[in-house]
Amino acid sequence: MSEERSHLRVEGEPPARTGAAPLLMPLIDAHRRPRGPYTAAAALLGHLVPAALRRAPELVAAHDIEILAAAPELAGTVRPGRGTIDAGLPDDERILVPAPRRTLRLANGLTEFVRDAVPAGCAIAVCNTAAADPTDLELLDVMTRRIPPGTLAITLYSGGPEPPPDTRDAQELWAVVDRCMREGFLHAVAELGELGLARTEPGGTPWWRFAQRTATALGGLGRTEEARALWERVRRASQDPAMHAAAAYGTAMLDARHPDPAQRDLGRARSWINEAIAISSLLPDPGERAFKLGFDRNGLALIELREGRKEAALSLVESALDLARELGERHPVHRMVLLANRAQLLAGLGRAKEALEDYGAAIAIDPGFPDYQLERGNLLFKLGRHDEAVVDFERAIRAGPPLPEAYYNRAELRTVRGDIDGALADLGRVIELDPAYLDAYINRAGLLAALERDEEARADAGTGLGLDPGNAHLLTVLGQLDTAVGRYAEAAAALDLAVARAPDLASAWGNRGVLRYGTGDLEGALGDLTRAIDLQPQADLYANRAVALHALGRHAEAAADDHRAAGLS
Repeated sequence: MSEERSHLRVEGEPPARTGAAPLLMPLIDAHRRPRGPYTAAAALLGHLVPAALRRAPELVAAHDIEILAAAPELAGTVRPGRGTIDAGLPDDERILVPAPRRTLRLANGLTEFVRDAVPAGCAIAVCNTAAADPTDLELLDVMTRRIPPGTLAITLYSGGPEPPPDTRDAQELWAVVDRCMREGFLHAVAELGELGLARTEPGGTPWWRFAQRTATALGGLGRTEEARALWERVRRASQDPAMHAAAAYGTAMLDARHPDPAQRDLGRARSWINEAIAISSLLPDPGERAFKLGFDRNGLALIELREGRKEAALSLVESALDLARELGERHPVHRMVLLANRAQLLAGLGRAKEALEDYGAAIAIDPGFPDYQLERGNLLFKLGRHDEAVVDFERAIRAGPPLPEAYYNRAELRTVRGDIDGALADLGRVIELDPAYLDAYINRAGLLAALERDEEARADAGTGLGLDPGNAHLLTVLGQLDTAVGRYAEAAAALDLAVARAPDLASAWGNRGVLRYGTGDLEGALGDLTRAIDLQPQADLYANRAVALHALGRHAEAAADDHRAAGLS
């Protein structure tokens, strides 16, 4: 009888012998000190990639971006086939900072590569996980969740040998920090950037480069006050106008881009961005002035947009594009961002044709950058141009490591087209890639309830409510399911709470109307269904209200609702 295998997490150091399962390779040390991000991943890839290239080169090609991000030393072995134009640009033209979620995409891509590349029945052991970089921790979490132990048994030890102290000089640290910033390894930038600041003279160019990267990383990680304090250190350490302009811009964006709208101080953001614009407009070099001034005006456009002034925001972005034309062929990513931002504003103002033209121009600059393909796909979807929208979503899917948002968007499109099986498959893929993707549970629960797959729908609603207790959409699904099986008290509790949490959610009112009809409260049912129709006229709502009206003896009104329901159907 074979012993059942499982993944293990062990407190402490690994033993001299790591068990009976055959190890794929020697013990992997995940301590971040010698290398930084993806220390464990690079060791594993160094073992797997050469053999995979001989056996299944197409597997390596399908994961080139994530392999090279985690193990850049394999650049001479793995030929990059996908990617963005960023890699070929000089330092001052690489302005995009990958979002923190990019590492989850890399982790999923690497997990799929490892799962398909390892000989089945092997094992790995990893030590020093307590001192691992967040990139490795995220990857190991995804691997233990998505790779069956029968394929690869993973044992993780929190302890292990202590590596030598970090003695890298400022230049060596800079090379690592610069690479980590390009790849979006923000935790490492924040940690190593502080080391670089301590090893360089405040106010000098090397110190400034560390300060700029570190403050940006801290802001991206949501460590707002630390970032704000570092920008203040810049202002105190230097009299260089370009540094002051950048510090003012960075400080402004901490407020303008704060993920919690309640914590945004747009007035303070405006004062800082105005200071940045004032300084940038005085820079002596015409090229630097045009670039930085355009960059700052784009930042002010974000503030205008968040204050509800779309036309003012559009005017600022257009002025930034005028300045970008003075740069010639330089700064293509800057132009791409400005074109996409103008497209977003034009779409919001109802100028869809112009928006699509700008999206097309932005995508043409860098077809390997998936974000704007997603945005254009969403606009095409709203316009009813479904065939074109799905092309954009699928291009975004192919452009790089697994992108949950692209599958989610395609699922919505497939739902509208009536391809429910395809939509469920896409939503399942989203949840596999990101188990915390709340909207995927909401949509899948609704589809499963409509298919009367009640237990599956209830499970999704429960999982989603674990992520967001009190979510009105999921409470509505639970109310619908409880109504169907006659659990009226539970249904009423869920739907009352849904209506209280989201008074504009038509489905909550509609389902409570059905519940009230089922419990004999005809007037209550009529009121709820009328409210639902006011919010979102739909055939099923008119049909249900017609039933309530017939039961109340109001047959002429019921007939009118039946007619409306037939027309909408």
